[in-house]
Amino acid sequence: QVQLVESGGGLVQAGGSLRLSCAASGRTFSRYAMAWFRQAPGKERDFVAAITWNGLNTDYADSVKDRFTISRDNAKNTMYLQMNNLKPEDTAVYYCCAANTGTTARPRSVGLYDYWGQGIQVTVSS
Repeated sequence: QVQLVESGGGLVQAGGSLRLSCAASGRTFSRYAMAWFRQAPGKERDFVAAITWNGLNTDYADSVKDRFTISRDNAKNTMYLQMNNLKPEDTAVYYCCAANTGTTARPRSVGLYDYWGQGIQVTVSS
């Protein structure tokens, strides 16, 4: 039993920043590899960023590299996505997810994650 809840989304103008949070409950949080994906209307769910259970290793999609930062605070059972210099193409529903393992060989694969949040809207205006 793992529940994930995203927060921190909303409307922001291009060039602005947002910080998404993903709060986990129900099961030990500290042993799960976690990731963020996003999905725009009519599009597939795309990888954004991933982080290992201890927060020491991260992976980013090229489209967000150098703009987004993924992090986690296991003591607070929370994962974060700091998004800077936002662009209209970043507009999507953002989902956090967790795997029943501390690491993944292919962190960009949707199928490797076992638990998903309900998603939260991020809209970037020009």
